[in-house]
Amino acid sequence: MHILSTQHLPVAVIGGGSWATAIIKILSDNHLKEVFWWHRDQSAVAFIKKYGHNPKYLSSVPIILPAAHISSDLDYVIAEAEIIILAVPAAFLKGALANCTPGTFHGKKIVSAIKGMIPGQNQLIAEYMQTEFHLPGDDFIVLTGPCHAEEVALEKLSYLTVAATDFETGDVFAKHLNNRYIKTVISADVYGTEYSAVLKNVIAIASGICHGLGYGDNFQAVLVSNAIQEIRRFVDKAYPMERDINDSAYLGDLLVTAYSQFSRNRTFGTMLGKGYSVQSAQLEMNMIAEGYYAAQAVFELNQVFGVYMPILDAVYNIMYNLAVPAHEIELLTTHLS
Repeated sequence: MHILSTQHLPVAVIGGGSWATAIIKILSDNHLKEVFWWHRDQSAVAFIKKYGHNPKYLSSVPIILPAAHISSDLDYVIAEAEIIILAVPAAFLKGALANCTPGTFHGKKIVSAIKGMIPGQNQLIAEYMQTEFHLPGDDFIVLTGPCHAEEVALEKLSYLTVAATDFETGDVFAKHLNNRYIKTVISADVYGTEYSAVLKNVIAIASGICHGLGYGDNFQAVLVSNAIQEIRRFVDKAYPMERDINDSAYLGDLLVTAYSQFSRNRTFGTMLGKGYSVQSAQLEMNMIAEGYYAAQAVFELNQVFGVYMPILDAVYNIMYNLAVPAHEIELLTTHLS
């Protein structure tokens, strides 16, 4: 089995948004000399090379990569790296990798920093990479929170969870992330951390809807405490293994996404609670709220699993069945304790 070197780690980051930019900052601050960055927008690539920062996301973060390491040529960026970090929205992953084959990723480690599912296929990123590109399970790593890109940019102390079935590979990768403001925790729960990261975005939309409707902190506490139990029920059914749902990868990630001012899913939900349509909220945000797609994917999966998930059902009904938010949340309150 190919083991990552503790000294030499060429890394490619795939994606041009805020989380991709934050990851670039972490790797650059850790003085990794071979970091490559793929951005689909050629004009953004030219801007970054000329001015040294991302024009649309975390623009205060200085980009100090060599110009040759920033490219819109995906084949080039992947070929140069030993480890590939996927940091594009789940809805765009298939399009980004459309010209890739199993050979593209042969012998490489894939890290998913994506907190969503493949729309229409209802697959986690781990499942998609394994079925579409025949990626061995030991070559897949999940990078999750609790962590917002905006606080990474500010160098606020943050913790990242690195989940891998191959502990040694996960540990080596985690060591390359550790620095003054980033600490890492290792987990073996690849699928559980992925599912939890997906579900917390749905819960954050629910939290935002309630905030938009005028519900207070007291109710939010009840909502989130019920939500972690909802996540536990689903994750235990979908991928049963021993886990502590109160660990930071699960409960911590849920809390920061449900409460933070930086949470785009909470912001999206708040707009729905204030009366915006789904379409108008999406247009005004001009950013992807992963929870919108995740709600449908998990709702459809749960038709098979049959897990009791009243918060998921309420969010799904508001976004996809055009239920009136005030009425739907009032119904939800009868299911919480």
